[in-house]
Amino acid sequence: MAFEDQFSRRDLMKLSALLTASGALPLLRSFEARAQEADAPVRIGYLPITDATPLLVAHGKGFFEAEGLKAEKPVLLRSWAQLLEAFISGQVNVVHLLSPITVWARFGSKAPAKVVAWNHTGGSGLTVAPQIGSVKDLGGKTVAIPFWYSIHNVVLQALLRENGLTPVTKRSGEPAASEVNLVVMAPSDMVPALASNQIAGFIVAEPFNATAETLGVGKILRFTGDVWKNHACCVVFMHERDLQQRPEWTQKVVNAQVKAQLWIRDHRAETAALLSKEGANKYTPHGTAVLEKVLAAPDTDVDAYVKSGAIRNADWRERRIDFQPYPFPSYTEELVRRLKDTLIEGDRSFLAALDPAQAAQELVDDRFVKAAVTAAGGLAAFGLPNSFTRTEVVVA
Repeated sequence: MAFEDQFSRRDLMKLSALLTASGALPLLRSFEARAQEADAPVRIGYLPITDATPLLVAHGKGFFEAEGLKAEKPVLLRSWAQLLEAFISGQVNVVHLLSPITVWARFGSKAPAKVVAWNHTGGSGLTVAPQIGSVKDLGGKTVAIPFWYSIHNVVLQALLRENGLTPVTKRSGEPAASEVNLVVMAPSDMVPALASNQIAGFIVAEPFNATAETLGVGKILRFTGDVWKNHACCVVFMHERDLQQRPEWTQKVVNAQVKAQLWIRDHRAETAALLSKEGANKYTPHGTAVLEKVLAAPDTDVDAYVKSGAIRNADWRERRIDFQPYPFPSYTEELVRRLKDTLIEGDRSFLAALDPAQAAQELVDDRFVKAAVTAAGGLAAFGLPNSFTRTEVVVA
């Protein structure tokens, strides 16, 4: 099917404008040529955050090659918009995306792509200036989020409303004492903005929360995984064309991802070194020590977070970031329900008619990850009950 047939003319014009603005229009013209490559290699697109860990480990440890696949060096991009553009244009064919972005891409922008697995759980936190003692103290202040369609935005707004605060977006003027102004900001800009008092806090993926702690410019007020138990943050998104026309290739891609997650769980410190700027591939600009604070946090850190209140549900025994690949339908359904009541800038009209159960079925294709998980020993290998259903637990 031609690229023009897969998108409405309006969507194509919007995408073309985005690609032109980013200087990537040639990628649009090469999309169909790439789509015809029956043996196209794995082309990973990622942001330099711990959300990308399994994809980078699968590349760095040779898990793709072990499955008989060719894999190019992962492409580092600087924003969620750039990552999505690179994926839709065909520059990359396997990406990690914030789970709410996939809802927008599939149903809001009609992108022919599906979630095939979860990339990780948790891995994010609400970091605030040292003088902020509670969520209520954010009233009248500004907090940065990485993207409107993000689990960060969903969790933050749940916390704000639970504490009697109203999320708003103000281009000018100060928010009222009962309001919190939300701004979208690139993760790499968040720590400097907090240090210079431009914002009172930010909620984002690691290792930026750990970086703020290490530099002494911020503290973690709450971990997102302590609000929504075992929530997905980033998921693996692939072109529906590949799932339909190259099912064996797709299965091997997912196999490598699942094997990478298992390896990470037993090699957390090694994973930090592999991802770091000191590593051979220099996948991220972050130091090993900061990444270890996220991936291989000592028990003393957990005790301190329980004492400070950053962790309130210690009985959940959540890791700062954890890894398991199965995309539980209940999560997608709950996510869609919560997005309907979340403040999001831009056209969000598609959410009104979106049925949560139907959306979960249409957005996710779990055939490949089920097979990979079963071959790896079942969900028990990831420390979970051997059931492909669960109940969502959200405690703001």
